[in-house]
Amino acid sequence: MAAQTQNNTWPLPKFYFEVELGGTKAIFQEVSGLDIDTQIIEYRHGNSKEFSAIKMPGIKKAGNVTLKKGVFVKDNTFLDWSKRINMNIIERRTIVINLLDEGGKPTMTWALNNAWPTKITGTDMRPDGNEVAVETIELAHEGIKIECK
Repeated sequence: MAAQTQNNTWPLPKFYFEVELGGTKAIFQEVSGLDIDTQIIEYRHGNSKEFSAIKMPGIKKAGNVTLKKGVFVKDNTFLDWSKRINMNIIERRTIVINLLDEGGKPTMTWALNNAWPTKITGTDMRPDGNEVAVETIELAHEGIKIECK
């Protein structure tokens, strides 16, 4: 039997979400890379009777977050943001990703602190393809705050 918490029977679907870029909502096809990793510090003190190291938590790291969206005519939002990055001049934004319930209300929130674009990938083009043009933006950030509502 599946785990049941707070009278909820089913886990949330992952396909209903929204992304806020500095207060402006944007439509994305995919969000990935919401990872938090804690480095391991191995330590053994000199008078330990055990001949093994103790593992302790170290610095937390968060990987880059990747966003994918369809390409629209005259939509240069990410390219313009990327062009404003010069040596030591970076326009950092708070990015909020909300996982929504069936009523459109946020149930989980991931807030990326001080995010900025590190990579923008344009769509691939093929004469035999019939897919929508999709661009990708990779964001570096200084930590993720996760909140369940």
